[in-house]
Amino acid sequence: MEHRDIVGTPGYRLYVLLSLTFIYTLNFIDRNLLGVVGPQIRAEFGLSGTEYGFLNGPPFALFYALMGIPIAMAADRFNRVAIMALCIAIWSLMTALCGFASSFVFLLIARIGVAIGEAGSTPPSNSILADYFKPKSRANALGIFAMGVTIGSALASGFGGVIVGLTDETVVSFFASVGIGDIHEQLGWGENFGWRFAFIALGLPGLVIALILFLTVKEPPRGFSDPPGTSRIEKANILETLKELGGKPTFWTMSIGAALVAFVGYSMFAFQALMMDGLHGMHSGTFALQYGVPLALISAVGTFGGGYLTQMLTPRSTNAVAWIPAVGLIIAIPLYIAGFYMVPGLPQLAVWGAGALFHYAYLGSQYTIGQGVVSARSRASAIAILLFIVAVIGNGIGPLVGGILSDLFMGMQIKQFDTSGLLTLEQCIKAVSARTPEAVAALGLSPESMTVCKEAYGEGLRQSMAAVVLFFIPASAFFYLASRTLKKDLVAKPV
Repeated sequence: MEHRDIVGTPGYRLYVLLSLTFIYTLNFIDRNLLGVVGPQIRAEFGLSGTEYGFLNGPPFALFYALMGIPIAMAADRFNRVAIMALCIAIWSLMTALCGFASSFVFLLIARIGVAIGEAGSTPPSNSILADYFKPKSRANALGIFAMGVTIGSALASGFGGVIVGLTDETVVSFFASVGIGDIHEQLGWGENFGWRFAFIALGLPGLVIALILFLTVKEPPRGFSDPPGTSRIEKANILETLKELGGKPTFWTMSIGAALVAFVGYSMFAFQALMMDGLHGMHSGTFALQYGVPLALISAVGTFGGGYLTQMLTPRSTNAVAWIPAVGLIIAIPLYIAGFYMVPGLPQLAVWGAGALFHYAYLGSQYTIGQGVVSARSRASAIAILLFIVAVIGNGIGPLVGGILSDLFMGMQIKQFDTSGLLTLEQCIKAVSARTPEAVAALGLSPESMTVCKEAYGEGLRQSMAAVVLFFIPASAFFYLASRTLKKDLVAKPV
């Protein structure tokens, strides 16, 4: 069977879709693991909300964005599968190195390495899927692919939650079974290093997965599934793609809307475990398993549902792919805020989960619109431009703003509840980071002051989360604007 015949078979197209979705899932396992083990890392290095938000945001986003465009340009010219395999190996190795971090700076550099590797995954994946699936099937295929975001979050919570809860003795026993039982002593890890093992255990398997991808997924011909007569640009560079997008307002309004949604999503994921720890004393491993996993699975259902609903409604409403997210985001706002203010339990999870269901209905839309308004040769570059905007505004600014707001609201709570007027934000950050009786005693704070610090910490995080969710309002407005121009701007018509 010829190469072109092989890539056209339904069974092989399904294999490629599932493979790329699995890799996108791995991408978000490694990316989101930091949020799962956040309380341990914040305590390990004594970070303020702003510092922790910075670790989650700007450096990762900056390098992810800067590297994404040149890698995508290469993907529009060279073998996309080989590029992806190399990038998977890079981000997997750097994820494992996060577990060996001896300082905040070491961890920051390793996270930058993860960002550089992950920048080379999504644009080539979108381009490959666009060549494997016809325009009428792309919304559903990309909706399934986009489920990697939420499934990855679920698995990061599931695996990360279990691993971070392991005792030091269990981790040492595992290392001993592979001949490095004293590695924690040699590297001076101290105590409570389950979070380190989580990075190592979830990072290293990606090296094998990169090799499997390279050996089993075939590079499809460019524009293979486009209808006859679809206009194409040969070897489009970034300037040609920008020129093509210059007359496509749909792309820009959708991109800003998607970036604002990511702004909320990344901030929430970075701080939700910290919030539940601060408010209710819930260990991050417990939160990951009892909340993180089900919330992520519900989000995956929302992502799939959004793609499926779009495919069902598009024959009657061409712009459904844009207005469905606009409606879902508005519905999510009160559900999320109500969930944050409920006590832990099934009712809270149900309300919080309903917010996630409507929130993530947008995810497939950003890729469908992003690649649907450009010609085949520009798809990877267009997605890279989209992800640049999403990375800078969403991943770059979202967690940082969330951290700044948490410190701001925490400081306000301290002033409100501290009758002595002597407590400072810095003292309280040290107080909530202290994990042993000796560390608490060394601070010299009274039990009343410790109580004020802990309550201010939790309430500051909750108020920050509630404030961040309000950014869904402008996000919804931008998706609505995209729906007004979408029909005119589409290149690949949904037929």
